[in-house]
Amino acid sequence: MNIQFKQWWGEFLRDEEGASGIEYALIAAMVAVALVTFVPGISEAVTSIFQGIETALTP
Repeated sequence: MNIQFKQWWGEFLRDEEGASGIEYALIAAMVAVALVTFVPGISEAVTSIFQGIETALTP
C-alpha cells in the first residue's frame, strides 16, 4: 500500500468532525417518526373540537 494512503486512512479514521452531522440526522429522523406517529391523533382531536364549536354556533 502507498504510504500516503495509509497516512490518509489513519487520519480519516481518527477524524470525528462528521459525527455531529450523523447525530443531527438521527435526531431529525426520530422527530419525523414522532410526527408521523402523533399528528393523526392530534389532527382528529382538533377536528373534533372545531366540529363541536361549529355545532354549538349553528342556530
